[in-house]
Amino acid sequence: MRKITIICIGSLKENYWVQAINEYQKRIQRFFDFKIIELSETKLPNKPSKKDIQKALQDEAKKVIALTKQKIVCPLCIEGKQLDSIELSHLIAQYTDQNELCFVIGSSFGLDDSIKSLGTQLSFGKMTLPHQLMRVVLTEQIYRAGTILNNIEYHK
Repeated sequence: MRKITIICIGSLKENYWVQAINEYQKRIQRFFDFKIIELSETKLPNKPSKKDIQKALQDEAKKVIALTKQKIVCPLCIEGKQLDSIELSHLIAQYTDQNELCFVIGSSFGLDDSIKSLGTQLSFGKMTLPHQLMRVVLTEQIYRAGTILNNIEYHK
C-alpha cells in the first residue's frame, strides 16, 4: 500500500480541527497507509529576535530531517509550486510508487531552508493560512487524490 506521512510542527488545539482531521484520516485509510507526526514547536520568548527564530527553525529542522531519511519530501511553503487537485494526485501517485511520501508543515514561522531543499516545494496559494487549517486542507486533498486515483466520484 502507498505510504504518506504528514510531519507537522505544533499540535492541534481546537477540537473542531481534531474532528476534521480524524474524519479525513478515516477516509484516507482505504487508499493509503497514512499517518500524521506532530513535533513540538520550539519555545520562543514573547518577542523573539530574528536570531531566536532562525535558531528555532534550525532546531525543528533537525527533528524533521531525522524522520525523513530515505523518504520523498514535499515541504509546504509559500514559494512552492501550486498544483490543482488532479496534478497533486498524479504527484502523489508518482512519488508513492517510488517510496514513502512525507509532506512537511512548518511552525508559525515557517520552515528552515534545510527542509525546503529536501524535495519538491508545494504551495496552496499566496495567502497565509493558519497551520491547523493547512493540515486540514492538506489532509482533505490527500483524500481527494485517493478518490481521483481510484476513480471514485468525489472530485468534480
